[in-house]
Amino acid sequence: MNRRQFLGTAAAGILAAPAILRHANAQEGPFRVKYYPVAPGTGSRDTTPAPDGSIWFCGQRNGTLGRLDPRDGSYKLVNLGKGAAPHGVIIGPDGAPWITEGGQNAIARVDPSDHKVTLFRLPEKEAYANLNTGVFDRGGIYWFTGQSGIYGRLDPKSGDMTVFKSPRGPGTYGMTVTPNGDIWYASLAGNHIAKIDPATGNATVVEPPTPKQGARRVWSDSKGRIWVSEWNSGNVSVHDPADGSWKAWKLPGTSPRAYAVYVDDKDKVWLTDFGANAIVRFDPVTEKFNAFPSDKPGANVRQLDGRPGETWGGESGNDRLVVIQTVA
Repeated sequence: MNRRQFLGTAAAGILAAPAILRHANAQEGPFRVKYYPVAPGTGSRDTTPAPDGSIWFCGQRNGTLGRLDPRDGSYKLVNLGKGAAPHGVIIGPDGAPWITEGGQNAIARVDPSDHKVTLFRLPEKEAYANLNTGVFDRGGIYWFTGQSGIYGRLDPKSGDMTVFKSPRGPGTYGMTVTPNGDIWYASLAGNHIAKIDPATGNATVVEPPTPKQGARRVWSDSKGRIWVSEWNSGNVSVHDPADGSWKAWKLPGTSPRAYAVYVDDKDKVWLTDFGANAIVRFDPVTEKFNAFPSDKPGANVRQLDGRPGETWGGESGNDRLVVIQTVA
């Protein structure tokens, strides 16, 4: 079995009919939810849209990177190597998917044309970084996190990699880059967020007002404010670095568990709530939530990403991808 082998397609007619959820909204709606099944045992995790319209997704349980064609539901799986367990995927400035590949303790790049896999391995002294999330800064440098308590930078052109110790040890998790190029991460175990100085690599800790909140993932809006999904508290919070302010809102329901956060092109905030088995949309202007529960239990959507009009996630518990479309 080679790395380019075609491993499966969604059978004709397997897509669920779109579920249309109508909400009073002058700007957007109705919302349409679609599901795309992938191979059993894939563990469809993080997703990212590609420039050609396809969706790349991590198969954490079977060590693959998948490429979905939303037009017909077909997909291909690329074998990332022996022992692979990919976590996060993003599209780089070169148009290729870049992956935090925890199983091989490496950053992986997959060529979108021939699916060739290139590995950039971490130093031996970081034998198990528990790699998590990556972002590209405006200079084309790839930054990444590892829950063992590290973050790092990789120059794709030279292959040079530097790994830094997180100031408060284990927990370094979600990561984002702002429109002006600032780099931030969240520490789940450390209960904080931090800003990285790209020149020195030093990280400055910023404390959220809610103690032991479990800051899990972060995403910047168009104004450079940092939105945080708080796993322990069930809050979505926002930090404005311009004035140091914080605001927080509890997700709806009795016991929310906010895992992922993503801010779309209209500055609407999307989250996944393990407590409600749902994807949740938050409008910062009206401070109102819309909930989109999965039609299957145990969806476990661990990350969100999107493009104008679409928010994508991977139902890691159900081996399928989900998209919520906003239609004017």
